[in-house]
Amino acid sequence: MITEGQHKVKSPLFSSLTLPNGSVVPNRIAKAAMEENMAAAGQVPGPAIFGLYRAWANGGAGLLITGNVMIDGRALTGPGGVVLDAATPIEPFIEWARVARSRGAQAWMQINHPGRQVRANMGEEAWAPSAVALDLGKHSKLFASPKAMSEAEVVETIARFADTAVAAERAGFTGVEIHAAHGYLISQFLSPLTNRREDRWGGELANRARLLLEVVKSVRARVSPGFCVAVKLNSADFQRGGFSEDDARQVIGWLNGLSVDLVELSGGSYESPAMQGSTADGRTLEREAYFLEFASKLAAVAKMPLMTTGGIRSMAVAEKVIAGGVAIAGMATALALVPDLPAQWLAGRHPPSSTAPVRWKDKTMAALATMSMVKRRLWALGSGQTRPRTYSPLVSTVLILARTWRLTQRYRQWRSGKADRPPVDPAGRTA
Repeated sequence: MITEGQHKVKSPLFSSLTLPNGSVVPNRIAKAAMEENMAAAGQVPGPAIFGLYRAWANGGAGLLITGNVMIDGRALTGPGGVVLDAATPIEPFIEWARVARSRGAQAWMQINHPGRQVRANMGEEAWAPSAVALDLGKHSKLFASPKAMSEAEVVETIARFADTAVAAERAGFTGVEIHAAHGYLISQFLSPLTNRREDRWGGELANRARLLLEVVKSVRARVSPGFCVAVKLNSADFQRGGFSEDDARQVIGWLNGLSVDLVELSGGSYESPAMQGSTADGRTLEREAYFLEFASKLAAVAKMPLMTTGGIRSMAVAEKVIAGGVAIAGMATALALVPDLPAQWLAGRHPPSSTAPVRWKDKTMAALATMSMVKRRLWALGSGQTRPRTYSPLVSTVLILARTWRLTQRYRQWRSGKADRPPVDPAGRTA
């Protein structure tokens, strides 16, 4: 943090941003969502998450977006995921919001349903728009084979998103970000590769986008006007025949009329991890700010502010993002490595905030190793260890796989001890 007498850098990154609903983000730097998988027993936030967000709250970013908070305990991106639904105790979330907001940042909860991107060993049924399984080559069987959702299940999911948003506001968060990117459920509905439905939820883009638009409308109708509603959207899937930049432009046009306060642009999925700089369709991304070119083009049609995340590590590149017409520069891995990076930039310091890429031949395992090193760092920050460290990709992968196995056993025990979830009606009330 800045101490008395230190010089403060003048930069557009440190100007405030007023959102469409009148809320103010103190500066243009956001801690973007990362897959934390650090829930305490019962799939709620605990000391590890509080410690992690305390480090980020002290770090100077104007906006903190949480990692995935799942709207349904039957569907998690990982066994250490946090769940918030109408039946979840709210007290741990009140503490999470308090810690995240303790130094004046906006704190938004990212809310999500993974759809088909769930591990098979978690023992739950995977929902998807269509019964199209993940194609990860020899690793495909690690993920559950999905079933096509019924109309009732789609309607229930919309209500669950709204339930979780209402609970987030009650806990003290200042907004939610609806996750419609990275190959999760809403993204699966948007993509013609995964959505092969022939009803009102599939076919032409207007139908494929219906789930996202209905979720946004349902959330907006049930939270207060001053509570922020944001959307995370792929600029493209980076898979041949998938959700495209033109599709993203049209979806943003539809979102313009729905009181959305911000759209974050990212890209990719488990099959094409563009968010890590790698694509399945052969396109080359920038070394930093992977999606800036797409975001700058889409800013021309967006009435709400845009944010882009992916590979931003330096102050110069973050400033380039703002100069490109994008309102907020989102950083993830850089703020895991240096949680007070915004404060350091403001003080005129520029510590290294990147790691060497993992170049393993097996691309899926290389992506896993990259995530494993980041997760080790998040656990260290959660326990108060803020000094930089270098992690081995192999050792990190082994440790995280072992931790994931233990968390999977805990999750399955939690699920076996819970009664079936009560049905949810279209108005979002538990029956």
